[in-house]
Amino acid sequence: MAYENIIFEMEGNVAVIKFNRPKALNAINQAVLSELADALDKIEADPSVRVLVLTGQGDKAFVAGADIGHLAKLNPLQSRTFSRDGQELFFRFEMLSIPVIACVNGFALGGGCEIAMACDFIYASSNAKFGLPEINLGLIPGFGGTQRLPRLVGKALAKEMCMTGGMISADEAKDIGLVNKVFSPEKLLEETMKTAGIMASKGKVSMRAVKRAVDRGINLDLRSGCYYEAEAFMACACSPDMKEGTAAFLEKRKPEFKGELD
Repeated sequence: MAYENIIFEMEGNVAVIKFNRPKALNAINQAVLSELADALDKIEADPSVRVLVLTGQGDKAFVAGADIGHLAKLNPLQSRTFSRDGQELFFRFEMLSIPVIACVNGFALGGGCEIAMACDFIYASSNAKFGLPEINLGLIPGFGGTQRLPRLVGKALAKEMCMTGGMISADEAKDIGLVNKVFSPEKLLEETMKTAGIMASKGKVSMRAVKRAVDRGINLDLRSGCYYEAEAFMACACSPDMKEGTAAFLEKRKPEFKGELD
């Protein structure tokens, strides 16, 4: 598939997807979702990819939400399909065996905020803005926003953001636990890629195990979560990467993780 709405690049073992509709502030329509799904197919099929970074083309927006012109034309059945398509696509970020970093370089509103929340964590530029403004259109978030936001920041704050439709700054987003780190606009991508590079150097089995243990365990009681952790720990102990990691430590050298997922 030739991409018109996203840019898909590789930098070493790090895949970078840039939303590429800068004149529309990278707003989401069905074409964006289709191209994003195709890019994820390629990433899942390529064992060399160890980290995925999502960002927006241009300096104004990560993704400023759904394309309102597109939304306005949908009938009720089409609107449900659009919502479910987006939800299922965003679940794929969580299901990937590799880490996914949202590199938010401007407006992350509506669907853009929901994309970022589906990633493993968010780095943001100091001029980034986050919000779920669907209430201003007589709608609610439809790509998982009402479900992921309270899990990240708590029920009361999530309700306030969804019910007022207001925006918050990157610093506010960091204060409430939505964003991990805030950087100047000119440093954001560099710092994100630096972290991506660190994670790309780790073992694939253990990286997948961390992601799954946290994501699955968060919805379990503590004892059940710890049981899942022990099973994941055992899986890591069976991997070539564990043998390489422990050997490298004992030999006082840097490990070279080359293990593959089963």
